[in-house]
Amino acid sequence: MDSLSINSLLEDLKNPNASVREKATKKLWRIWFQQKGIHGLEKIDQSQKLLDAGKTTESESLLTQLIQEQPDFAEAWNRRAFLYYSVGKYKESLADCQMVIQINPVHFGALHGMGLCYAAIGQYLDAIKAFKRALTIQPYSLVNQKLILECTLRLS
Repeated sequence: MDSLSINSLLEDLKNPNASVREKATKKLWRIWFQQKGIHGLEKIDQSQKLLDAGKTTESESLLTQLIQEQPDFAEAWNRRAFLYYSVGKYKESLADCQMVIQINPVHFGALHGMGLCYAAIGQYLDAIKAFKRALTIQPYSLVNQKLILECTLRLS
């Protein structure tokens, strides 16, 4: 998909109409998951099935192999960041989220993930910054607004 279409979808994330925002969000996720074609998508699906089955080591290995094969596949990094976060490896998750943002600076999911990681390790100011960056892309995100308030309360 060309950058004009992506820019249009990013603009739709700022639309007051919730339906427009929801469609744009789904389309962006689809683009990100399909960035490397069917091979990348199949590997990500396979890793998620392993994770769902409690096979985190196998899931991590699969994602790491995919990242080695395709280091510019942002969603492979993002899925591994999610895996790390889900098992409490917050610093590893944060590092992967930062890679996602290097590859795809508008990846609101990775920015949200960065905020969650920072909050989990008690770095609330950094968490707030990450959630605010996510809000510049998705200004109507209630979850990020709520998390900013929660982190702000923890600072006081």
